Amino acid sequence: MLKTDPKKITYLLIAILCSFLFVGACTKNKNTAYSPDLSIKKNLSDIELLDLVQKQTFQYFWDGAEPTSGAGRERFHVDNVYPENDKNTVATGATGFGLMAILSGIDRGYVTKNDGLDRLNKILDFLTKADRFHGAWPHWINGETAKVRPFGQKDNGGDLVETSFVAQALICINEYYKNGTEPEKALAKKADELWKGIDFNWYRNGQNVLYWHWSPEYKWEMNFPVKGYNECLIMYVMAASSPTHGVPAEVYHEGWARNGEIKTNFKFYGHSFSLDYQGQKNSVGPLFWAHYSYLGLNPKGLKDRYADYWENNVNQTLAIHDYCVANPKKFKGYGENNWGLTASYSVKGYAAHNPQEDFGVISPTAAISSIPYTPKESMKVIRHLYENLGDKVWGKYGFYDAFSEQDNWYPKRYLGIDQGPIVVMIENYRSGLLWELFMRNKDVQSGLNKLGFDYPALKK
Repeated sequence: MLKTDPKKITYLLIAILCSFLFVGACTKNKNTAYSPDLSIKKNLSDIELLDLVQKQTFQYFWDGAEPTSGAGRERFHVDNVYPENDKNTVATGATGFGLMAILSGIDRGYVTKNDGLDRLNKILDFLTKADRFHGAWPHWINGETAKVRPFGQKDNGGDLVETSFVAQALICINEYYKNGTEPEKALAKKADELWKGIDFNWYRNGQNVLYWHWSPEYKWEMNFPVKGYNECLIMYVMAASSPTHGVPAEVYHEGWARNGEIKTNFKFYGHSFSLDYQGQKNSVGPLFWAHYSYLGLNPKGLKDRYADYWENNVNQTLAIHDYCVANPKKFKGYGENNWGLTASYSVKGYAAHNPQEDFGVISPTAAISSIPYTPKESMKVIRHLYENLGDKVWGKYGFYDAFSEQDNWYPKRYLGIDQGPIVVMIENYRSGLLWELFMRNKDVQSGLNKLGFDYPALKK
């Protein structure tokens, strides 16, 4: 009989057990990790292609989320995954858009209802403990600590615009779950409490206008009263709608609408406009102005004394489409299949691309997020980007943020605030889900009535 050392047998058994655990862990990770097929399939129908883009972009907020908080990251660079110490930086606006994207993903079955509920709870718990300044979240938050990460020296407090992007998502979550199971009702209640904790009235600074920033250290030194027209309409709608910290209608009409000076009358590339796009001088702004405020706020039939917002957004999209087709600066690649100017990465850093600030950079989110306004024109861009440019612009989280054929510039980078509208506006085009949830909310209806809006009848 062979002699054996009991200690050696114990060590051997431990080694075998560890190897099984390691293999099991690797197998589990292999089976659950997100690893999409990035091969280009050229025979997809429009609806198949649209669903692919929506589902793959959704993963930015699911697989690509900041792990501790579950919230939307500021950015993700394939070539340098988390640049400039951004690994744990959560963007408040991207988080708001991401919450709406996750609702869409749950509704479409991209993730299970239980997993979706767990993720939404995780994010809302993070927002509950995160730094807030009179109810407003900062522009950036550290996802691990929930503490403010300054966006700039004096921008280290509340950001009411980014907070309003979260507020519209919270309202959608509340409406989606409020009549559900007990755990779903608890999530709805959590969302409602967060929304009602935002002190919009504080951000008036005692005046009939809303200010973008407030800091406990620098107070009102950022000094940015928000006046239209730009991407911030949703902030004024949220402020008027708040049942706990609401503002009177005068704040909208005197502040945002500048006592009526927001109204104008001009044409750009043959399309009529009644709103003054601030700083553009008879031109239009970047296309995110037609997206951010309208992820929940349905522009169809939405009117007040200043504009017909559906007509305005359609015309802005068509004007930028027509400008890019005309291509007065003769940039390589521009045309009917390749158009779209908005704020994004650029060959010159970060830029709010528009006809007056055009560097030959196309931002996929511009045309794709405009699909409710220009479905045929937007689908041409989607198909061209996917089938013809392929892996130059297409990656694991959908289309990259921006590119330039003129400069042979194809960075593999994503920005959360640009990915979110793609998912949400595709969903609104396909089903109207987020529009319906937001517009049926009684607080929102009260706010719109207060401001003198006409808005579409709701589905029964």
